[in-house]
Parts: sequence; C-alpha cells; structure tokens
Amino acid sequence: MIRASSPKDRAVSIRILLAERYRLIRRSLRALLEQERDLRVVAEAADGREALNLALAHKPDLALIDVDTPSRDGVTATKLIHGCVPDTKVLVLSANDDDARIVEAVQAGAFGYILKDADTDDLLRCIRAAHRGEHLLSPYTPDHFARQALESVGQRSPTESVPLSSLTDREREILACAAMGRTNKEIADQLCVSLDTVKTHLHHIYRKLGVDGRVEAVLAFLNAK
Repeated sequence: MIRASSPKDRAVSIRILLAERYRLIRRSLRALLEQERDLRVVAEAADGREALNLALAHKPDLALIDVDTPSRDGVTATKLIHGCVPDTKVLVLSANDDDARIVEAVQAGAFGYILKDADTDDLLRCIRAAHRGEHLLSPYTPDHFARQALESVGQRSPTESVPLSSLTDREREILACAAMGRTNKEIADQLCVSLDTVKTHLHHIYRKLGVDGRVEAVLAFLNAK
C-alpha cells in the first residue's frame, strides 16, 4: 500500500520517504515525524520495491527504510536507492543490533543505522544530522563497523573482481568510503589526506574502471562484492 502526503502550509526543509512493513509502526513513525516543523513524510511504502519506486518518483531528501522490509530487503533497497537517487540519504531501521547487518547496510550506501528502540530525540537528531551531511557518531553507526567494512574490502583477493583489480589499496579504500556515502571532505578527514588528493584518486578510479563518475564507480564496487 502506498500513501503520499498532502501539501501542508508550512516551511519544510527535510522531505522523508518512510518504508516499513507494518502499517501501525509506519503510521506511528509518520505521526511522530510530522509533529516536527522541519520534517514531512512525502510518501510511505510497505516494502522495498515500493520504496525504490517512490524514491525515483519523489526524490526525497532522506529515506527511512526497515532493514527487514519484504519484496526487496532493506539492504537491497538501500543499494538501489543509493545508486539511482544519489541525493537521497538512507537511514536504515532495525529491531536488532546486529553487527553484520550494520556493515552490510553501510556497504550498500546507508548513511546511518538506527535501532527501533532508540529514543525519539536520538531518531530526530540522526535525521537532521544526516540531512546536513554530518557523519553520524552515534551508538547506531559506530566507527568500528565502518573500519570492519574497510577491512573486509582489503582482505579480498584481486582475482575476485576483475574490474577492481587495477586499483591500488588506497584507491580501494577511497572507493569503499564513497560507497558508504562519505563526501570527499569526510573521506579526506578520515584518511588524513588533502581534499585534492581524494579528488585525484577518484579521477584515477573513474579512468581505471571506465566509468563517468561517482555513482557508476560505487555501483561497480557494490556489484563486484
């Protein structure tokens, strides 16, 4: 079932797509979010397929996606939305604090990960921080998960992926960061290099992979995993 919100006469800065399999939880989340003057749910989806279609149609600022949503699971939906609608930041919702799923969601392009038992203030803070493009230093996206994702890339054999075999270790690291949704500045800060260095590496990555830009490079990285 798909529900699109009606226009409201108020200033709105963050447009949200909400994907949650259970109607009661979905509508409760919508009611909670729309109590805030700067938040508006532009559409609802009950599964991953609807979430992707609505993301393409509405191009929201942010998507809240249940990791266990049916049809296309939340991780797959995250990967597709991140690749097809790169300006939409994805926050994944889950009832379980599972390290493997957190890493998987981040690798798929999720900007953050929030447990369903989080406090309302934490949820709202994460939504606004993600919208501002800030790295979410919260209990729901700990740094060691990001490091684990990077380490898993570094442990891959070059023969596992021909398109990525020509990349240096540093280029793989930068591409992994880009696949996690990091901006160029965030990558530079994380790796302690200059912004120009990151841009140069990305240019080399695009040339080696034979792609035109960031989205295609990230999709090549994800498809090779």
